[in-house]
Amino acid sequence: MLDPVLLRSFVTVVDTGNFTRAAEYLHLTQSTVSQHVIRLEDQLDCRLLDRAQRHILPTEEGERLLGYARSILRLSEEARESVSAAQASAVVRLGAPEEFMGSALMPTIAAVQAAYPLLRVEVDGGLSHELLRRYREGELDLMLVKQWEVDADCHAQWPEPLCWITARDAPPPAPDTAVPLVAFPAGALYRQEMTAMLETGGKPWQVRFSSPSLPSLVAAVASGLGVSLLPAACVTAEHRVLSAEEGFPAPGGLRLALYARSRLSDAGHALRGALETYCERRAVQVTPGG
Repeated sequence: MLDPVLLRSFVTVVDTGNFTRAAEYLHLTQSTVSQHVIRLEDQLDCRLLDRAQRHILPTEEGERLLGYARSILRLSEEARESVSAAQASAVVRLGAPEEFMGSALMPTIAAVQAAYPLLRVEVDGGLSHELLRRYREGELDLMLVKQWEVDADCHAQWPEPLCWITARDAPPPAPDTAVPLVAFPAGALYRQEMTAMLETGGKPWQVRFSSPSLPSLVAAVASGLGVSLLPAACVTAEHRVLSAEEGFPAPGGLRLALYARSRLSDAGHALRGALETYCERRAVQVTPGG
């Protein structure tokens, strides 16, 4: 097998006509370039260069080799570029709560892809406990998740305020009736907290509407189907926030946490940084007094 390093020295000497200039071009010593050519000649058992001339020329055997050498070097460079391109286009798998799947994160992802055109982002939505399980099993590279207590390997975290909301013109639930709830399916983070708070306060409750879709829950509350405990970022002009005086104190301590693998491509690191910036801006917008 012909060593591309030796071939490159040979081709450069032919192109420059001089060992000294070839060494300068290759950022090697003249003796190293000379040794490369000698080793190549030993492998092929023939002289490749006519050193008798002031301007070094290839011998007949050298001329025969020159075309093959250029082809080998060109293919070697194409292979290197192809591998580099494949690395640059590696998939980054991002998991995030379903509420981020619409227009929230898309500008952030689009900005990163503009800088890394070969990047492919695969986004998966789901409930927090499902996303965390998939991250632990190695199925996700980056993950945004809601947690009451973040894990030790969390990359960054921000406050995620929650509030009790009802329809804009709806009165608070009567004290002697079951609180009508709009809720995620059983096992979901917000539903667990919501029912636990009501039971601690001695309030009976009844699920009136259930959906795994946050936009559906937000719309259901606005339509007067019931009360729900949801992120403050979801509150619109069609909602009213229930107060502690009405018997619905807002819980504290929920966090939006970003998890990231230690080994990410440059594009993956860029996406992680963009997600941090997005979450920082979002935290200011949804935090009371922010």
